[in-house]
Formats: sequence, C-alpha cells, structure tokens
Amino acid sequence: MMHTRQPLDLKANTFSGSIGENYNDQSESNKPNASLLYSWKNSDNTFGVAVSAQHYEEKVDRQGEEVFGYSPVSSLTASPFVAAGLANGSLHGSDLIPQEINAAYFQQNRERNSGTINLQFKPNDQLEFDVSGLYIKEKFDNFNQSMYGFTTQQPNLITSLGSSSNGIINSGHSCGNDNPGCAGVVNTYLDNQARHSTVNSKGIDLKGIYKGSGWGLTGQVGISKSSDEDNSQAFIEPYYNGGYTWDLHKGIKFDSPAAAANPANWHDGDTPGNGWGGNYATIPAESKDKYAQIDFSKNFDGFFNELQVGLRYADHTENRTEILFGGVRIGPLSTIGAVGLTDILGGFPGWSSDQQHHVQTTSNNVFNWVLGSPLDRAHPDPGSTLNNTFAVDQESEAAYAQLNFGTDRLHGNFGLRFVHTDITSSGYNFSGTPVLPAPAGWYQTTDNSHNNTLPSFNIAYDASDSVVVRGAVAEVIAWAPYNQEAHYTFLNDTTATGTGGNPNLDPYRSVNFDASVEWYFAEQSVLAGSIFYKDILNYITTDPAIERQYNSMQSTSPDTFNSTYVGKLYNCTADGQCDYSITRPQNGGRATVKGFTVSYQQPFGDSGFGLGANYTYANGTTKSGQALPYNSKNAVNLSPYFEKGPFSARVTYGWRSNYLAGGYVAGAPPASVADYTELDASLGWRFTDQLSLDLGALNLLDEKYSEYLGTKALIAAQYKTGRRYMATLHFQF
Repeated sequence: MMHTRQPLDLKANTFSGSIGENYNDQSESNKPNASLLYSWKNSDNTFGVAVSAQHYEEKVDRQGEEVFGYSPVSSLTASPFVAAGLANGSLHGSDLIPQEINAAYFQQNRERNSGTINLQFKPNDQLEFDVSGLYIKEKFDNFNQSMYGFTTQQPNLITSLGSSSNGIINSGHSCGNDNPGCAGVVNTYLDNQARHSTVNSKGIDLKGIYKGSGWGLTGQVGISKSSDEDNSQAFIEPYYNGGYTWDLHKGIKFDSPAAAANPANWHDGDTPGNGWGGNYATIPAESKDKYAQIDFSKNFDGFFNELQVGLRYADHTENRTEILFGGVRIGPLSTIGAVGLTDILGGFPGWSSDQQHHVQTTSNNVFNWVLGSPLDRAHPDPGSTLNNTFAVDQESEAAYAQLNFGTDRLHGNFGLRFVHTDITSSGYNFSGTPVLPAPAGWYQTTDNSHNNTLPSFNIAYDASDSVVVRGAVAEVIAWAPYNQEAHYTFLNDTTATGTGGNPNLDPYRSVNFDASVEWYFAEQSVLAGSIFYKDILNYITTDPAIERQYNSMQSTSPDTFNSTYVGKLYNCTADGQCDYSITRPQNGGRATVKGFTVSYQQPFGDSGFGLGANYTYANGTTKSGQALPYNSKNAVNLSPYFEKGPFSARVTYGWRSNYLAGGYVAGAPPASVADYTELDASLGWRFTDQLSLDLGALNLLDEKYSEYLGTKALIAAQYKTGRRYMATLHFQF
C-alpha cells in the first residue's frame, strides 16, 4: 500500500525539492542525494497530478572482529604441546580456545533512483479516486573481506597457549612454513566476496472513496513486483602459510610481518598454484505482492456511534535460485591484483597492525579474475543449487469489525479480526551426495494453514480537562520475514556453519494488556505513565543445531578436503558429509513481558528550550525461565531541543541494556548483545518560507556494537560503522 502526497492538498504548480550530501567518517566518502516534486491541479480543485523523483547514495563501512566459535582444549590433543600440558596439569581440558580471530571488513555502495506519480480525481465532496504509481531502481555492490587464522583447523601446529582466565585461553602460537621444524603449515585465510545486485521494483495502487449520508465506502487494490536478475557474486580465498601469535583482544601478529605483507605469498594451496581458486554464482530472485481491500463505515446517533467493517486479501510470493560454478584459475594475490595494504580496525585500540593493515585487493579485481577464468558452466555445483533454491507463497484473507462508542468524556471501541493464512514453501530436501538434475521427489512442498481470531478493546476517559486515562487489551500476531519461512540452507564449507529457514513457523502471537495515565499540565507538555503485560503465546527464536550436510569441497577441491577435513574437523567423512552448526528459526513457545514506561515532554516557557524523555522497563522471560530474545530490560531516551524563530536544534540520546540475540553455534551459549548507546544531533535554519537548511549527525559516539556468548569474556563479534553527517537544502516555490 503506497502513501504519497496528494495533489489536491497542495497549491497548484507547487515545486519543491532538496539537495544534500552525506558523509561517513569511517569510509571517508561523500555521497549525494536529491529530490524533486511537482504538483498541479485544476482551478475547480477536482483533478490533480503530482510527480516526484528521488536520488540517494550511501557508502556503508563496517569493520570489526568475529570469532566463529570456541573449542575445548581437550579436542586439541593432536598438538604435542597441548597433550603434554594436559598430562602435567598446566592445561585444563575444559578451557576454551577461539577457533579463529577474524578481521571483518564489509563495504557496500548503495544507490537508489525512484519516481512516483499520483493522480487524484474528486468530482464532488462524496466521491474520490486515486491512482498511484512507483518505480525504484536500487544497486547494492558489496565487498566483504575476512582475514582469519584458523588455529584449530590444524591443532598439531599449536606450539604454545597462554594462561587461562575464567576458563578461556586468550592467546597462543601456531607454527608455519617460516618456522624451522614445523610439522606442517598453518593457514591464514583471506576471504574476498564481491557482489553485484540491481533490484528493480514497480507498483501501482488504485483507491476509490465514497462518502454517503452517515456512511462511507472505500476500496483499494494494488500490485507490486521486485526482481534482482543481475544478482551475482565472485569469491576467492587465498591464504598465507606463515606462523603467527594470536591474542583474543589484539588479533594476529605474524612471525614474519614483511612476508605476510607480500601479496605473492597469498595463494590458493599449501604450495603456490596448487589448490582451489574460488567460485562464481548467479542468484536471480524476485517477489510479488497483490492486495485488495474494502472498508465500510456507518455512523449512528447514541452511545455506540460508528460501525466499521472490512475485508482484505493479500498475497506475497518470492523465489530464489543459486547457480554456482567452479573452475576459477589459481594464482597468487599479486597476480589477481593487490592494491597495497588495507587500513581497518583503527577504532580498536591496541589491535595488531598485521591484521589492521593486511593485504588487499578490490571488488573489480576479484570479478575480473573470476570472470576471466575458464568457469565450468556446464557443471554447476549441485549442493549450492539444491540448498539455495526455494519458493514461498503467503496468502491471507482477513475480515474485521469495529464498534466505536463515546460520550463527552468516555470513548473507545470493540474490535474483532479474523485472519486465515496459507503458507506454501517449496525447496529441495535430500540426503547424501547432491546431484543435478535432481531426482524426482527431492523438490518438496510444505503447506501450512493458520486461522487466527484477534479480539481487541480500547477505552479512554477524560478524568479532567488535562488528564486522560486509557486502557487496552488486544490479541495480535506478526509473521517472521518471508525468507525465514522458506526451505533453504546456506552453508559455509570452510567453517562448517550455516543458516536456513523453517517452513513450519507459527506467527509471533501475543495477548497485550496496557493501561496509562496522561497529564497535559501545560501547552505542548505532558507527563505520562503506563504499565503493560504481554502474554506471548508464541515467539520465534534462532537456535543452532548440528545437521549432517554435504561439504562441496569434496567435489570441487578433493585434495584439500581429504587432507584438511576428513577425520580431522567437524566429523567429516570421505563421502563429503560433515557436522554443520546450522542456525534456523524455531517456534519458541510461551513467554511473558511485563513492565512500565514513563514519558515527559515540556517546552520551558518562551525560551525556545525544551526536553523530551522516556524510560521503559520490560522484564521478558520465557516459560522455562530464560531471558526473552531481543528484549532489553531497560531503555532510556533523552532529547533536549531548541526551537525559536528560524533556528532549531536537537540532541537525541538513546540507550538500551543488553539483550539475548539467539543462537550462535551449536553447543555454545546463546549470543547476547551488550549495552548500546546512540547519540545523534540535528540543526535547522529557515532562511525564508521557501528555503531552509538541515544539518544532521548520527552515531556521534561511534559506539561499538558487541556480541558475546554467555559471558563478555567469550567474544562473538565487535563492529564499528562510523559517524554519519548529513547536510540538506530544502526549497519550495
């Protein structure tokens, strides 16, 4: 459903727009944005046309540390050092060691061009027709880099471990080809994934309104479609074989920094030119939405003063297919196209310079290298296609009725909505070795139907001219994102981890109770308090579990798979089957949330200064007594402001306490997100009624986003995204 500015609400020949610039201090990039709107209507104010166009660009830059999981020291006895330490008691088998320490660098260029048109026809006060059209073209070009030393992949090369702190080994050393007498070579990987994506979206809405004598009728229909036929990605994974010392809080320090900084030493296998080069994938996807809605209202005299009824139909479909090709030529990073050293993690004090300034190529170089290879297009990877091809259709019909009531001081409504939802999810379900074309019966469809009856009641009482008391109770539902309802599995064969969907998800469902008191003690001023209780009948959690999956390296790089994985990692066997830690959404069952909110807003006389503030306490627990995922117990927002004459200024401070974020890897504690603070600011100046300037700043504290596993000592991820600054000039004639 589209919402645009209505031409009959604007002056004839209105011309307005904006031009601006945004800057991210971490990516050190300036990107423009602009918008234009023209609106016309006839002199009778019965027909109007409004057209608009927008352009927006942004560069996203995320830098951080990631740990894919932790292993107990007892699993590393292939190392003579570890075996001796366990025997003499200097090491404890239950202590945990990070499997790797990843310097993660994600960059994305976002570009959006869009246009709208809105036709409005209102021949009289009773009848109105609206037609709205939308077109959007978006480009998302990503470059995702990960540099990590995979210590536990070859435990026999561990030569030392630091002391234990709270059951965690925070440092150690693994030997490589630059260490005399080393029994092999340790791998430090440099994953480079470049992606191109162009999404085209278009849609049209039609709306008709009739207002009779004491009754009204509204009808709407619409359709929209989005397609990403150019979605493609190129991947290479060169690695370096020198030894290194690692520290959980400082990263990797190579034994031979100059050698590690030489791109000629980053190659595809244990010896240069012997191994696996990478892959290329096309991932076409599309989605479509259709809806139709009709609403009827009838006014009455008396305590019950209006009846509203309506029907709505909605249908969302989406599908995706992945076709992945091997055959990427092998070669050192110096031939692929190195561009010197990157400079990331500057926001992590004390971090190792060897990871902060590691070897780097570019997205274009990766694409050129991969597409210039003799790709084996005749034999796409079966596992990638079968695991990542799916279709989802969510279709719903709903009917509602609402009866409004009221007197001079009392008003509210009774409501009832019935929703029938059908979800059809299709994908490949197989075991053993994947093959193409897939045998009959592997492509399977799951159908689920849901009926939900959702009552509601709202009431408000004006206790005085300045005090309002409110109460509400309602049963509500919300569906998970469509891709979570799909039958698919995305695998990372290097780390034996993955994510997937679940076609048997139920909706989020809750019965909510709210009560509040609002005191409007002065003009534009309010002090309000509310209490709430949510009886959650079902929530959705993301829990990892061990699943037996096929590792595609068994067919694309059998020598590497046999020497590195079979009998050594993830319980891999020669037929390509490994134990993967797969995170999927699951129905969580019952939970409750109870708490209160206090809100305050007041301008301070005629000074122009004022303050808005609120605090929320929400105690969420599941039926088993655990914390409710994604629920922060405490949240605070403060917003002092100044508004007087042509000048305005506002500072916004927001803080939320830590919360549970769901599963991370099987066998590990659930991931939690640490306390997070956001500080934003804005300034505005109106030169004339036609011209104004806005300045804005987001994330002024450059806050670090942190995830941990049960205890903050078990780091899962830490990211920084930089500060953003915006300047926008608005005009209207």
